[in-house]
Amino acid sequence: MDQNGLLRLGIFATILAVMALWEAVAPYRPREAVRRPVRWLTNFGLLLISAALTRFTVGAAMIATAIWAGQNGLGVFNLVGVPPFLAGLIAIVVLDCAVYWQHRLTHIVPLFWRFHRVHHCDVEFDVSTAVRFHPVEIIASAGYKSFFVLLIGADPWAVVVYESMLSGFALFNHGNVHFPAPFDRLLRTLIVTPDMHRVHHSSEITETNSNYGNILSVWDRLFVSYIDHTKTNDHDMQIGLDEFRDTKSQSLLGVLWLPFRQP
Repeated sequence: MDQNGLLRLGIFATILAVMALWEAVAPYRPREAVRRPVRWLTNFGLLLISAALTRFTVGAAMIATAIWAGQNGLGVFNLVGVPPFLAGLIAIVVLDCAVYWQHRLTHIVPLFWRFHRVHHCDVEFDVSTAVRFHPVEIIASAGYKSFFVLLIGADPWAVVVYESMLSGFALFNHGNVHFPAPFDRLLRTLIVTPDMHRVHHSSEITETNSNYGNILSVWDRLFVSYIDHTKTNDHDMQIGLDEFRDTKSQSLLGVLWLPFRQP
């Protein structure tokens, strides 16, 4: 593993440990202890499978694309000659907007939803939910983001920063934690908070199809997909998808097969 990979792994592991400790000390929603071992096996099992597959397929695709674009003078920033620091900041914002639309499309396009529903069929909401993605979706996401890296000619350092932020915010946003309402309202004027993202994991379909943001909260307001709060108290609302609450849908083998079965 190269230095960039080690840096990202270190940041990921640190934030994961902090969020897991925070949830253990002050969980917002009650958790069913009987489900926890199975959920963790499923969620972190998906993470390990995805990591292994991407390592031998599209591992470091975004950074490799950024390096190749720079060497060949491809992409907007390389053609226009934007100052490196400004180009990096713009790249982070552009990539975050692109990932917002990627996320939204996984809810709109039936084929994409088949794979993305693996993430949404989790019946609880905590930091482990952040890594619950089907390996096919992870591979497709790497290709999608690499296209935008090439399009704008993002610098490799900006890609490393953005990917670190994306994974870190995913762990933060899926945390089973809670901020006092005034502080949460202040935070979500700029970034996505756990209380804001929790709405997205509601079983209510109108709430599931909202709050797609990953880092910056502006995209949901700008593209009219923002919901301030759930119809019911988000402390007690039902998490997950009604059609996939059975035991088979929660096992590691079950979620790997989930895109290929009917509800």
